[in-house]
Amino acid sequence: MSAAPLRAAVVGVGHLGRHHARVLASMPGVSLVGVVDTNADRAVEIARAHGTTAIGRVEDLVGRVDAVSVAVPTEAHAAVAIPLMAAGVHVLVEKPMTRALDEADRLLEAARLAGVVLAVGHIEHFNPAVVAARPHLREPRFIEVHRLGTFPERSLDIDVVFDLMIHDIGLVLDLVRSEVVGIEAVGVPVLTPRVDIANARLKFANGCIANLTASRISREQVRKIRFFQRSTYLSIDYKAQEVEVWRLVPQAGAMPRIDGGKLDVKKDEPLRRELEDFVNAVRERRPPGVTGEQGRAALVLANEIVSRMGEAQAAFVTSEPSS
Repeated sequence: MSAAPLRAAVVGVGHLGRHHARVLASMPGVSLVGVVDTNADRAVEIARAHGTTAIGRVEDLVGRVDAVSVAVPTEAHAAVAIPLMAAGVHVLVEKPMTRALDEADRLLEAARLAGVVLAVGHIEHFNPAVVAARPHLREPRFIEVHRLGTFPERSLDIDVVFDLMIHDIGLVLDLVRSEVVGIEAVGVPVLTPRVDIANARLKFANGCIANLTASRISREQVRKIRFFQRSTYLSIDYKAQEVEVWRLVPQAGAMPRIDGGKLDVKKDEPLRRELEDFVNAVRERRPPGVTGEQGRAALVLANEIVSRMGEAQAAFVTSEPSS
């Protein structure tokens, strides 16, 4: 497979999937065999734009592709991905991994039985700023996250926790690597029937606290995560792909000084890095940068956060004075 082009396809070429098609079509050593979408006109449009074929049905991909990127709505991830993996196709599914945990378990089992790569699209793991910051992160004690966005012009079939916050949930779990022992959360539906703005405070067994805020109803986009650890402060701007690190440096016989500034970051498109990692994982038969197990762990925590939001809302309603 490493000698011949890897045959790839994209299922779901809407808001995000069209970018998967664009990146895969331009990637050396990859042949974009086709795209699939329930909107036939959209599939033809994207196929023509990238010199490939609009394929009518997902099952028609079997035998024609080695790997597929699945960017359909979350509720359809399992129905699309499981038959493909059972047929020996390597799969990347967009975040969140699935709607329900039992579906995530079925994906993991299908990948295990077929011996194929299952990757999950937690894109911030591949953000060049995050990659540059990792060597400087050592046992953070407090993490502050703000992921704020304007109201999107796309379908919103999930709460903001699964839509936006899950990016940071997955990354924080990966960086802290400790069990979550406490959760406080609140969420509010504002412009949709689903939660549009949410805050979660996570307590880890090692003592770290993470405070995550996600909104899709803000007036401007903010994508930042800040880490506070002993003698060090680190700030990542996901959107600008910038990192600042400041340290307290002891001085003999004098007050400590503060040193630091911006790190050198080689900017790149995180989606391109994510798909390159997936393609290389398929070729090298190694685990991808974000595994199915990691995707499931993020989904578990996201569900727990939503559950706590429901409990908080119920308590609020109960405490309201009767008229």
